[in-house]
Order: sequence, then C-alpha cells, then structure tokens
Amino acid sequence: MITDLIIAAFIILCCIFGSKISMRFGLPTLLLFILLGMAFGKDGFFKIPFDNYVFAQNLSSAALIIIIFYGGFGTKWRTAKKAAGRSILLSSAGTILTAMLVGTFCTLALGFEPAEGFLLGAVISSTDAASVFAILRSKRLNLKYRSAPILELESGSNDPFAYMLTIIVLSIMKGEQGENFALVFAKQLGFGLLFGALFAFLGVFALKHVKFEESGFDAIFVCAAAIMSYAMPALLGGNGYLSAYIAGIAMGNADVPGKKALVNFFDGITGITQIMLFFMLGLLCFPSHIPNIILPASLIAVFLILVARPLAVFVLLKPFKAPLNQIALISFAGIRGASSIVFAIMVTADTTYTGNDIFHIVFMIVLISISVQGSLLPILSRKTGMIDNGENVMRTFNDYSDENAVQFISVKVEEDGNWAGHKIMDISLPHGLLIALIKRNGKRVIPYGGTVLSAGDELVLSGAGFSDDKSHIFSEITIDSNQSGKRVRELELPRGDLIIMVRRGGDVLVPNGQLELLEDDVLVKASSPKKTVASSS
Repeated sequence: MITDLIIAAFIILCCIFGSKISMRFGLPTLLLFILLGMAFGKDGFFKIPFDNYVFAQNLSSAALIIIIFYGGFGTKWRTAKKAAGRSILLSSAGTILTAMLVGTFCTLALGFEPAEGFLLGAVISSTDAASVFAILRSKRLNLKYRSAPILELESGSNDPFAYMLTIIVLSIMKGEQGENFALVFAKQLGFGLLFGALFAFLGVFALKHVKFEESGFDAIFVCAAAIMSYAMPALLGGNGYLSAYIAGIAMGNADVPGKKALVNFFDGITGITQIMLFFMLGLLCFPSHIPNIILPASLIAVFLILVARPLAVFVLLKPFKAPLNQIALISFAGIRGASSIVFAIMVTADTTYTGNDIFHIVFMIVLISISVQGSLLPILSRKTGMIDNGENVMRTFNDYSDENAVQFISVKVEEDGNWAGHKIMDISLPHGLLIALIKRNGKRVIPYGGTVLSAGDELVLSGAGFSDDKSHIFSEITIDSNQSGKRVRELELPRGDLIIMVRRGGDVLVPNGQLELLEDDVLVKASSPKKTVASSS
C-alpha cells in the first residue's frame, strides 16, 4: 500500500513538472501524460501490468463526468451564446456527419465490416474539450469572427452526441433495431435534456438559497450535483453526459456566492482528473500492438484531419457565409482526445464482437491528432490571419475576472514621493479610492485619517471594479526577440494607446516609460474602440 502511494505521488509529480517542459517546447501537455503512461506500462520501462478494460471504463467514465461538467461550468454563456447556433450545429450535425464520413472510409477503403466501420467513426467523432481549452488558454489564441467561443462550446458539447452514436451503433450490432433503435435515441436525448434542466434548476436554487455551514461544502455539493446529473438519466437509459453538461452551464453561469472559488476548485480537480485519465489511457496501451494497427490508424487520422472534419465544417458553416480562413482553422482545431479513447474502452469492454483492435486504433488516432494538430494550431492561426488582438479568448471562461464589484491595487510609498511623512487626511486620493490597509515592516496597520505614512509603507487601495462598457478595448502584445531590450517609451503605438500592465512570468508590473522589456513579456494595452488594433506578436 505504501509503495503504491509513493509510486502514485511520483507519477503525479512527473506529470506536473513534465508539463512545464512540454509547454517550453510547444507540445500539448496532455500528450506528455499519455507518453508517461506508456512509459510506465507493461511494454514500457517500469513494466506495470494493467489491462483491465472494465475497471478502466468505470474509472475513465467517472473522470469524463467531471471534465464534461466543467466544460459547461467553465464556459461563460454570456460570451459563448453569440456563437451558440453554429457551435450546437457543429456539435450535433457535425459529429454525426464526421462519424458517417469516417465510417464510410473505413468500410470502402480499409475493408472494415460496415457496422464496425461506423462504430469506429462514432467513437472518434467528437473533439476534445480539454485539449482545445488548454491550447486556447496557454497560447492566448485571440481569434477573429468569434471562433474561440465556437470551438469552446462545440468541443464541450459534442461528447454527448458521440456517446449517443456509439450506444446506437452498439445496439444495432447486437440486433436491437426497429422500435428499439428509435427508443434508444429518444431515451438518450429526452432523459438527457430533461434531467439536465432539472438538476440545473435544483443546483442553482440550492447554491443561491442554502447556507453551507462549512467553507468548501458548496464545492462538495456541486461535485455531488454533477455526479447525480449524470447518474439519474443514465439509470433510465438517458444521456448522462448531456445532462451533466447542461447542469454545468447553468450552475457555472448563475449569479451565486463564491463562484470564483468554485471555479478555482474545479480547475484543480479537473487538472488532476485529466492527469489521472490520460496517464491511465497511456498505461492501458501496449506499444507492441502499435505496429499491427499503425497503417490503418494513420490513414484514418489523415482522412479525419484533411477530409472528414473539413468537409463537415464547410458544409455546416458555409451557409452562414463563414470566411474560408475561419473554416480552415475550425476544421484543423478538431482535436481528438480523452473522450474518444474512453468510448473505445467502452467498446472493448462490451460483449459485442469487433474484428479489429478498436482501442489501439483509436489510441493511435488520438496520439496523431494531439501531437500534430495541437502543436500546429497556434502556427496555423497566425498563418491564416485569424489572430485578432482586439479579442480576448479568456473572456469566454468563467475564471476570467472582469466582473469584480471591488478590486484592490498595491502602491508603495516612496521616500522622495509626496505622501511620505503626511497624514492620510492630508493627502489627495482620486475620487472613489480608499486606503483599505497599510503593510509596514511585515505588520498590518488599520488606516485612519490621522495615520502618518512612512517611506516603504505598502498601501492596499480599494475601488470599484471596472465594468467593460466598450469604452476601451483591452488587448495583449507579446514581446519577441526583436523588441526585447526596448523601453516602454520606445514602443511604436497608435496615438492614444496606453500600456497599462506588463505580465512577466508570474509577476505583474505597473509600467512606466523607463521599464526595460524582456522577451515573452505580455503587455496589456488599452485603446479606443474606434481605433483599429494592430496585430502584434
């Protein structure tokens, strides 16, 4: 038992520190977790034997509940709803069309049995929310034409449709057709929507009206609600993932106490869940099986990336007069991930006979998709002219803090400044600002009008949070090697633009004209909406 705990802790630490290395080299972090799992597996360096597909199905299904729920919980509906029509069309009709195209290719080009070909198409028909979210966040891909909300909402909502397709094809392979087929479809969709709406209402009502006695109980309640929103419809044959996603959107976008703390909690628990899930999926893979399936898996991956996904996106978005560069980017951003492998585990654990190694074929397709599409997506975004620094991808997520009623800033009293040696009542503060706290020599001092300020004091000022009334546009500029070494005053900016913040690593700097800039500094710029914000990198 102690040895197992040490190994588990060691694996988690490897994943965490390895993620920093993968980000440095521009590789998707989730790819690293899979490769680490393969390294620890029976065919890897550490020879851990693990081939229990039933156990893996139960564990991965539980992990997928949290991931899908948080896909809804972390999406800011106020921003995403503007692209909801296109996103839902892609996540429903797009998923079905992709599955049909891949199934047809597997049957006609690779000689699969028709049912098995369409089963594989169903399994890999959905895009991966975790991968898409991670790339958009980490690379700050501010995309034109509301493309980021389209991708985020589509990738978060198409897993339930892929799951439904997989269940239906499995039922057909078992001979459950006719009325039973129609019943499966009706139960999947009907109970998923019904219980999703029900738990959304109950969850929001409880968060607004129930006072939890201990700090953190609200997070435990939301976890229980997420699990129940999946389990109840699933018990009746409904689509639990659809229900969990709907409940997540409702609870994440409700005006409830402590929502930011809930978002931070789910950020952490979803992170560890993804580490566990992707590591286990890698552990379950046997590299010795890869040579037998690498050719068909590679052909399917190429067809999926270059034909099936682009064709589905083109057919569905072109009637909306979507630009070709947007269609190309959204097509390439259809990254496959954990949900596809989880559904492949479900197929493998099922009693239905399949003549091909579905798990390892899907595993290889996902590996190709994450490594190729995940690595090249930021480059393609720039090459297709889809980057727009007038947008902010972080506004689509609920943990983007732009709605605080009160905000705090820190100001240091300088020895040669105007405040040192003066009473608070005698200094001039901008209207609406208040000195909330003084930090002096490691101690906290409660300020009063007669308190005398000393050089070195750190003042914590409070004021009303800014509400974006579109009077300004906030955008980001990343300093490259050509701009490194310049001072802020030397930057060529449009007249009236102002650099208001510099983010350097984990530090936030308030700039002045003399601040020397370093490569990879991120500058936050304020400008008028009447101006055209130049794209910078």
